[in-house]
Amino acid sequence: MHIRVNDTVEILTGDERGTRGKVLSVDRTAGKLIVEGVNRVYKHVRRSQRNPQGGRLSKEMPIQISNVLLVCPACSARTRSGSRYAADGSKERYCKKCSKAIGGPISPPRTAYAKKSN
Repeated sequence: MHIRVNDTVEILTGDERGTRGKVLSVDRTAGKLIVEGVNRVYKHVRRSQRNPQGGRLSKEMPIQISNVLLVCPACSARTRSGSRYAADGSKERYCKKCSKAIGGPISPPRTAYAKKSN
């Protein structure tokens, strides 16, 4: 799964199609994520000490990961992402359209995959 928290994604299906938002949380076991400002529902809350006024709270609900695509920060186009080994041997995500690295490394450097300099 190539989507992480704080990535920008674009919604592909549903009422919110075409909307871009920041990923707030990812549930890898269920294959869902919560995107800021997308798939909002009203939760009815009764009065309590925690919520003295009560009423309706608007909150984001999870959506399926297959319904979003990652937006590349370099080319700002929605794109598929892949993983590759960088020159120092660490694994990184990259944009399949512009081949630029997305975010930081996925795994620490491994000497077996480091490019040898002559």
